Amino acid sequence: MFTGIITDVGRVRSIQTNGDTRLVIETAYDTSEIDIGASIACAGPCLTVTDKDDGWFAVDASAETLSKTTLGDWVEGTRVNLERALKVGDEMGGHIVTGHVDGIATVISVTPEGDSRRFVLEAPKEYARYVASKGSVTLDGVSLTVNEVDGSQFGVNIIPHTQAATTFGNLKPGDRVNFEIDVLARYVDRLRETL
Repeated sequence: MFTGIITDVGRVRSIQTNGDTRLVIETAYDTSEIDIGASIACAGPCLTVTDKDDGWFAVDASAETLSKTTLGDWVEGTRVNLERALKVGDEMGGHIVTGHVDGIATVISVTPEGDSRRFVLEAPKEYARYVASKGSVTLDGVSLTVNEVDGSQFGVNIIPHTQAATTFGNLKPGDRVNFEIDVLARYVDRLRETL
């Protein structure tokens, strides 16, 4: 489980495809403190550390992960939002994030708004109903508050700190981001179905 608060922006060092896809990611994390088998959210998806050394760790992505996320678009040098798994007692600065990406959202527009930037995105049609004004959404692993919703499009504001501390400072219209709905919305919808 994660909170959607990014603690490092890594960089894809290498990609190898032999059955599953092995991604080696450079990081500022102290990798001596990361166990093999640990979970790290890499631009949203929860991935398992399979190898590591000073300044990097490796994860494997299955065909399912590649089909549901933007990981298949990654190339050497791609910048990646990173978050280590939540520990009991850690601050919950964002919202509950599972790292189970639902699909891909597309950036429609980016507009300056004061020092912030207003992003309008298109949610995957089958998940648009889960996005609510003043609710939470996770985009490329970042916990964000939804400002408004218009059909399958929704807006978020990205403050200067988030622009600098994540990959959002470089996003532009047409870019695709990993999209995870708020887990609470998922359960409320399931409960509604059973009533």
